[in-house]
Amino acid sequence: LTVKYGKDDHTISGLSCTQTVKDLKQAIYERTHVQPTRQKLLGLKIKLNELTDETPLSALQLRPNMKIMLMGTKEEQIEKISETPKDMPEVLNDFDIEEEDVAIEDREEFLAKIERRVKTYKINTLNECRPGKKLLVLDIDYTLFDHRSTAEQANELMRPYLHEFLTEAYKNYDIVIWSATGMKWIETKLKLLGVSNHTDYKICFYLDADAMISVHTPKYGVIEVKPLGVIWGKYEQWSEKNTIMFDDIRRNFIMNPNCGLRIKAFRDSRVSRFTDTELVKLTEYLNAIADLDDFTTLEHRNWRDYRKKPTHKSLKRKERDSDESRHKT
Repeated sequence: LTVKYGKDDHTISGLSCTQTVKDLKQAIYERTHVQPTRQKLLGLKIKLNELTDETPLSALQLRPNMKIMLMGTKEEQIEKISETPKDMPEVLNDFDIEEEDVAIEDREEFLAKIERRVKTYKINTLNECRPGKKLLVLDIDYTLFDHRSTAEQANELMRPYLHEFLTEAYKNYDIVIWSATGMKWIETKLKLLGVSNHTDYKICFYLDADAMISVHTPKYGVIEVKPLGVIWGKYEQWSEKNTIMFDDIRRNFIMNPNCGLRIKAFRDSRVSRFTDTELVKLTEYLNAIADLDDFTTLEHRNWRDYRKKPTHKSLKRKERDSDESRHKT
């Protein structure tokens, strides 16, 4: 059995079908140093809510050389979270970035990188784009689900109201998923969440880390970003006027600051899933702006305060209703 953890593949052998998931997790711990209690195994032919430590390996339908994915954090990494680094890393600290601090969207060398991505990156279309629909680009980790929670069930990892949000958004927007991970990770996560085969909405396509580019900023150093120009260069019906991107990390849309909306990160899902209503509020925002011809007139950072301006038709309707009410009186 091959277990993929991060960028590394670990071979697990020496187990028999009569042994249990508990034995498998212990073997994985010996290779990866991820405690069994922190392990989440993806890619097994069994529902997560049916998987327990006592489940026999014979029930997992394992095949020779089968590959599964491990999610979990090593103890030493957890201990380092609270430590203050001696030297600030080259990678951008997201809490420091402001749009006005990094004006890089028009730099020639970065636009050239985008052009190369447009020419070389291959997009696998899952569902055809629909004429007249605006574009919604979504991150996965900490946006749609908590990928580092100690919870084990998909419904505990998933952000509340996810399917309701995607169903409602699909009415006015074509949906694209863009994650800074590998394509196999993306496919596995969305299958786990029940997104990839949902009947009430469709995803147009996925973009992975290979579609991103690295940029250098004088103040923050080298950062990896998600330039929407990669999509716009391949699909002429979309542009900054009808595209919006949700991501919990602001630097990801630094090349297109007017199109990005920084969503509140969904962490500690075992607790926060009982109170998190971010997707409900964002559904209202997407519906409110859906009829606009130009999204560049919006300040997405102020989305919580957005109030839809009444249209000429709605004003006429309101005036007519008022007249009818007076006549009845």
